[in-house]
Amino acid sequence: MSMLTGVILLASALLGTAPAHAAPAPATDASVGTGDTPSRPADVPAEFGTDWHDPLTAAPPVIKPATRSCQVVVAEAQFRDFTPYRGTYTPPQGCGDHWSKVVLRLDGKVKGRQFDRLGYLHVGGVEIFRTSTPEPSPDGIEWSVEKDVTRYSDTLRGAHDVEMLIGNVVDDTYTGVIDVKVTLTFFTGRPAATPDRVLTLADGATLTTPRNSERIVAEVYATGSGGGCEEYWYLTVPAEAPYSCHADDGPYREVQIAIDGQLAGIATPFPHVWTGGWSNPFLWYVIPGPRAFDIKPVEYDLTPFAGLLNDGRPHRVEVSVVGVPEGRSGWSTPVNVLVWQDEKKAVVGGKVVRREAGGFTDSTTYTPGAEHRVDAEGGHRLTVAGYVDTSHGRVTTTITRTLAATFAHRWTDGETVDGLDATWRDDETVTVDGRGSARTTRTHRTYTMNGTTTLGAGDRLRTVLTLGDRADAVTTRNGRRTAWSRLDDTYTGDATFTVNVPRDQRHAVGTTSERYRLHGSSGCHDRELTTVQGVLTEDRSGC
Repeated sequence: MSMLTGVILLASALLGTAPAHAAPAPATDASVGTGDTPSRPADVPAEFGTDWHDPLTAAPPVIKPATRSCQVVVAEAQFRDFTPYRGTYTPPQGCGDHWSKVVLRLDGKVKGRQFDRLGYLHVGGVEIFRTSTPEPSPDGIEWSVEKDVTRYSDTLRGAHDVEMLIGNVVDDTYTGVIDVKVTLTFFTGRPAATPDRVLTLADGATLTTPRNSERIVAEVYATGSGGGCEEYWYLTVPAEAPYSCHADDGPYREVQIAIDGQLAGIATPFPHVWTGGWSNPFLWYVIPGPRAFDIKPVEYDLTPFAGLLNDGRPHRVEVSVVGVPEGRSGWSTPVNVLVWQDEKKAVVGGKVVRREAGGFTDSTTYTPGAEHRVDAEGGHRLTVAGYVDTSHGRVTTTITRTLAATFAHRWTDGETVDGLDATWRDDETVTVDGRGSARTTRTHRTYTMNGTTTLGAGDRLRTVLTLGDRADAVTTRNGRRTAWSRLDDTYTGDATFTVNVPRDQRHAVGTTSERYRLHGSSGCHDRELTTVQGVLTEDRSGC
């Protein structure tokens, strides 16, 4: 959070406004786009009013089978504070216990004044959903989120305790009560291929797998949050730089998982921007940033360690975030472990045959001046390989993951101009070699953030921002492509409002858009949304 952000938040609380969690900083006191008032349809107001379009995204909907279904309400609560909702879950009656798909749906509503909030849903201790919330209009908004949770079928086949929390504060200033209902819909039909077991860490620290595990995947819902500096980890600078968020090694972050003290996996955390981010809630009132409502876990294929984990003993599993200053809180890293078992063997043996970590870099350079500069880069490489002796022969899994990130951060004294241009890359190759020809899957992930916030004349705050979430994946066997996909989710926004005034005097304007393109061997989705002053002006779909 920049100094500029802190000033805005304080003024917001005193004056009854609610910009929420913020971040860096644009360039002139302008309306939208070029700085001139844009031409607009007659139904688009000259500035934001007291209501706007309900939140929505361009992401594809969950495809649902045309089969009989059963629905269960998992949680229904109004969140006013940090008291979790607790209830019980019972599997549905009349739809069997092996489903073709299971779809989670959250329906929410809130009105008044409120920050963005982070939430989770646990069933039997398994985190099946993590989300953040939109910020409301005075008149109120409603939104919904759907997620395919079929992979958690093992958990959902039994009765369990439920815990859900969207931590919130309701008082005379922040009046928004977050009202949500979560349902699960179970579809009959040909059962989906799912993990045989879904495990959590005992006491948050140890894992004991079934002794016949032949594939093991850990997922970590890693988020930096809480309103402090780790919510804006990509903006942190060395201690000697005059900026409001410091970290000893600068902005590079890396999420690591270790087994019994040995590094087992590395990953780049996604640079989430919540709906109060970048000092400007008008960027997010209708279209949230990528992944904001459906937070995806980081995945680690731990199959090379299956032989070690299958010895019947508990093993210590630890997740850490590289680059976080000692003693600083702000990261949440809950772990689920998905296990596929060999039903024809009681014990699947194996061994780690290769583990090479290298190429770790984390450098930050501060250059003082009228425009302060921090240039940083970081990266890491890890290769692990191991085999398991299954009922269908020896299977060797080799995983190579390479991370790289660059940051160019520029700001002026007082942080009245604050900008960042950052790129993260997370490349992964997984080769499975067993009976028949080897299968290789290569995934190239790229995340981008480019924006500036400026506090100009008349206390006009302008933010211009582009976010990118991209991934290419291809699976080959015998040199032939058997599956592929290409994702390009791009958000752009430009919004201006007056700070340090009551809410009805902000005179806010803004244009936001999102284009979500997903092409591949499984089909195609291409949707583009545009809003002006909170009015949806464009909604195009087609492939």
